[in-house]
Amino acid sequence: MSSRPPGTDPAGIVLRFRVAPEQAGQRLDRFIQGRIPRLSRTRAKAIVQACAYRWDGRRRRGSERVRAGEIVVLVRPPMDEPEAPSRFDVLYEDDAVLVVDKPTGLAVHPTASYHKHTLWWLLRERYGEPTPQLAHRLDRETSGALVCGRQREAERALKRAFEDRRVDKRYLAIVRGEIPDDEGLLDVPMGPAGAELHVLMEARPDGLEAVTEYRVLERRGGRSLVSLRPHTGRQHQLRVHLAHLGYPIVGDKLYGPEGTRPFEQYIASGMQISEQLLSRLGHPRHALHAAWIRFPHPQTGALLEVESPLPADLRRLWASSD
Repeated sequence: MSSRPPGTDPAGIVLRFRVAPEQAGQRLDRFIQGRIPRLSRTRAKAIVQACAYRWDGRRRRGSERVRAGEIVVLVRPPMDEPEAPSRFDVLYEDDAVLVVDKPTGLAVHPTASYHKHTLWWLLRERYGEPTPQLAHRLDRETSGALVCGRQREAERALKRAFEDRRVDKRYLAIVRGEIPDDEGLLDVPMGPAGAELHVLMEARPDGLEAVTEYRVLERRGGRSLVSLRPHTGRQHQLRVHLAHLGYPIVGDKLYGPEGTRPFEQYIASGMQISEQLLSRLGHPRHALHAAWIRFPHPQTGALLEVESPLPADLRRLWASSD
């Protein structure tokens, strides 16, 4: 490779990660593992070996220690990414806060499969530098309200609010079966399932605290429309809790009545859904929507409420339940 800064070749894809003060001293491969969601240690080492460069073009090693304030650069070869939405709507915006209406199918952060087809990339394209930074996450298939900080101080304040449980959220889900109780509290600890799918979670007595309130809004045609209020923020919490209750979310490829089989078939087919798989799932994606969020404004402290309307695909799904 030439001595010019990597990434000047327009055919390449460049990822840049700034090292925060609290991350200083970490091994480079550990740092990359922490910045790219759901990345195994082995995969992080391989990415560093293949893609990590210094600005003078020299390769880096996974054992190197990162320094506060430095920019870690990964140069990836071009890849064919799965199709994804290329736009998003804005629900609220001011100088410190941006709340976007994330469409289903749009990954939030770069992953092994997605780079330009991510909300992170679209934010950078629309806003430039400084790019609004995401204060929390939603699964790729989950739609709805997602909060960003438009300044570094705002981003940190918003993330602290999430960590301190000062953020109130409501989700809407369409589930299989008509839940008999109008409302309830699911206090069910969760932890990794220990399966080959490292993203898989399960209800387990030795897991971390996980609490969800639910309220049935309507029942029809063997399905229920449910409002969900998570008190904790575990990975896949709402999906696992509803499946544990016996009423999994329609379209869920991991936690539905067939377990992980639909997800495995979906991945094996190159992330394509056949008519046969669709008929088993009941919907192309899990029917979960982040409908409402309330959080303290990072500058004023005043509570800010933002609502995201139920998207068209879920309105159609619910109407078809008649």
